[in-house]
Amino acid sequence: MSIPTLPSAPAPGPEQGARPMPVIGDVTLTAAQRVDHALDGGFVDVPVLGLPGHAQQRSGRPSHRVAIAAVLAGPTALADLGALQTLAASGEPTTFTADIVTALELQQVVVTRLAASEVAGRPGVVEVLVELAEDPPLPPPAQLAGFGGLDDFGLGDLGFDTDLLDDLSGLADDVAGAVEGALAAVDALSALSGLASFDFDGVLAPVQDLQRSIETAGDQLGTALDALGQVFGS
Repeated sequence: MSIPTLPSAPAPGPEQGARPMPVIGDVTLTAAQRVDHALDGGFVDVPVLGLPGHAQQRSGRPSHRVAIAAVLAGPTALADLGALQTLAASGEPTTFTADIVTALELQQVVVTRLAASEVAGRPGVVEVLVELAEDPPLPPPAQLAGFGGLDDFGLGDLGFDTDLLDDLSGLADDVAGAVEGALAAVDALSALSGLASFDFDGVLAPVQDLQRSIETAGDQLGTALDALGQVFGS
């Protein structure tokens, strides 16, 4: 697709003075032929029963759009073209200044479309058409707020003290801890009460057998000592 040949920009007369030139990033368009600004209001039609026509509801302001037709010439023409092509290919946001956006607050723009044309017989001259769109910085990420963020809905204005929730939360933790301690004590007492029905005979049987063996041996030793005493006459 070729770009129609653009008429040369008239040189500013003495009464006009030098006017600022459009600048996209580091590229100064010294031979800008035309700069157009467009803005869609962002309104949508909302039909209302019985209303002639449609009510207009704004869903949000879209980005500013700027179209520039310019000629790149001179020793920096190809370098400027390369810089514009890099911006268009990368999609990186950049800055833009021009008279037509004096009343606008454009912090950043992106190159949404770039067309370039080089005509035979005009070496070192490149005609370009650049389309820009406003690219505002994103807002900071959402932050967690007290009471799930409901404090932003006016609970404070209604007299609801959200600090009480923190106090109640601490009290609930204390009560929960006390209940857990009481349940642990009940479990311990239940375990002790189970000892009443525990059969110790099976566990202590070896000890009891050893005790009986010692008692029997003691009786036999006593009988032997009595017999010896009779033999030796004591």
